[in-house]
Amino acid sequence: MAPAVKVYGWAMSPFVARPLLCLEAAGVDYELVPMSREAGDHRQPDFLARNPFGQVPVLEDGDLTIFESRAIARHVLRKYKPELLVGDGSPESAAAVDVWLEVEAHQHHPVLVAITMQCLVAPLLGNATDQDVLDENLGKLRKVLEEYEARLSASKYLAGQSVSLADLSHFPMMRYFMETEFAALVEEHPHVKAWWEELKARPAARRVTEFMPPDFGLGKKAEQG
Repeated sequence: MAPAVKVYGWAMSPFVARPLLCLEAAGVDYELVPMSREAGDHRQPDFLARNPFGQVPVLEDGDLTIFESRAIARHVLRKYKPELLVGDGSPESAAAVDVWLEVEAHQHHPVLVAITMQCLVAPLLGNATDQDVLDENLGKLRKVLEEYEARLSASKYLAGQSVSLADLSHFPMMRYFMETEFAALVEEHPHVKAWWEELKARPAARRVTEFMPPDFGLGKKAEQG
């Protein structure tokens, strides 16, 4: 019998990896429906019927079809492992989950994307590194990591003493950033480093990492070309 939950997308995308991580953490049986970005599968009518914006991921859970990575992650945990949405279980800890999810989306993720694009993706595409973009975002990241270090020196996880979606949501982009030459920025912050080491060692994270090659699959294509 086919799983009731299906995820459409390419797993190497950090946006797809986020809901996959939540599904793995919740122990949900799911099917990853293979798609090809190069073939334009996300622009085909059948996919646009699921997401009119033509972006991955899309999740089908029985009769429910939703898109947007963070919305999918919340749905998966709300339905299958709600404790990961509330931290330690108090209203205050649940509020901290929400706060740090916003911090991840608006302060952490964009900076890591910019750095990773310059350090990992641009060379694979034969493009020069934009040093101005790199320098600007490294400066931002240093300030962001200072705030994370302060937070994680007060509690084991971002929302308290229990792991939550606030932590898990950081994994996909950090998995790629830690392959860059600037991974030492994380390692310079002992509490952030310990948090990251624990996060990546989780069984769900290890399983999702298998779908996320550091070269985004571009290296193999370059060799074939």
